[in-house]
Amino acid sequence: MTPAARLAAAIAVLDTISTGKRAEGALSAWARAARYAGSGDRAAVRDHVFGALRRRRSLSALGGAATGRGLMLGALRAAGTDPAVLFTGDRHAPAPLAPAEAAHFACPVSMTEAQALDCPDWLEPALRASLGEQFAGVMRALQGRAPVFLRANRARVGPEAALAALAAEGIAARIHPLAPTALEVAGPVRGLAATQAWQCGLVELQDAASQAVCDALPLARGARVLDYCAGGGGKALALAARLAALGGGTVFAHDAAPRRMADLPARAARAGTPVPQLADAAAAAPFDLVLLDVPCSGSGSWRRDPEGKWRLTPERLAGLRHTQSAILDVAAPLVAAEGTLAYATCSLLREENAAQVSAFLDREPGWRQVAERRWTPCDGADGFFLALLTRA
Repeated sequence: MTPAARLAAAIAVLDTISTGKRAEGALSAWARAARYAGSGDRAAVRDHVFGALRRRRSLSALGGAATGRGLMLGALRAAGTDPAVLFTGDRHAPAPLAPAEAAHFACPVSMTEAQALDCPDWLEPALRASLGEQFAGVMRALQGRAPVFLRANRARVGPEAALAALAAEGIAARIHPLAPTALEVAGPVRGLAATQAWQCGLVELQDAASQAVCDALPLARGARVLDYCAGGGGKALALAARLAALGGGTVFAHDAAPRRMADLPARAARAGTPVPQLADAAAAAPFDLVLLDVPCSGSGSWRRDPEGKWRLTPERLAGLRHTQSAILDVAAPLVAAEGTLAYATCSLLREENAAQVSAFLDREPGWRQVAERRWTPCDGADGFFLALLTRA
């Protein structure tokens, strides 16, 4: 496919997304229909689509419309590329600029700060209050592509050996300062699952800030740990690897929707760190550490899931906050007398973070907060919040 044909394909996919279809589904449907598209073409179209979703407001303003065509025109304008070079109408290229589009390109575009930073208007006050002086920097960071991180599996290998194994298979990476096991890959990674480093369980995909959260949790040899909202099990596997390096212990996984953990047994077997799944966590209590990586807005990971930024509503956020409160109340009794309750989100919003912890402490005066950490995309990875609580 030519660069112009890739733009035309991205326009079609973006228009499909605008009807309510998820980006992954729209891209898959296009790929099935476009049998002629090679792997490089599919990757390029995907990059166009997700780049446009991350900057939907600003590119719409630059391109003159919130359509797929408007977004791609805006992307070219932002890059300083003359659209007439690609929007030619030849073969599979997008149609040439209409007079109204040409007139729009001839005039300067004025945007509010929220538009320029691709921030939803309704969330701007809450994000400003939560981030303070970091607001603009964080929002700018969320406009870019997220780095690719791997976690060196301490149960099998150290980070330096993992780097050497990756390098032997042509994957360049470096240790990221957020966590000793965090390996930042130089550029996109394709075919990772076919590498020996992956198949032998030396590395796992995991964001550096997510790894930093796991490293900040108190662990001791022989500990019984519960990942209460395990999802795919990334943090449970990281904690199991830490315990293995310490000499042993058990990490249990639980999730309100057990189907989310469907891949965990295979991942745990590859990593060499068994993670038993619990349908009834209360029956296995108490635990030395209970991690609550609760459902949240995901605002700290909007680079990876830019649709989440635009699909979030006040009603949805209110529902998430209710769920977070309920999980705190249900999980707290599962902690042993001298154990730790860890509350974590990948949110940037105070309402989901410090405010939730404060409200829980008001409801449960028998608990106290002993530590709090925050990471933002300005630190080079996703945004995360962590609070550690113990009984008073």
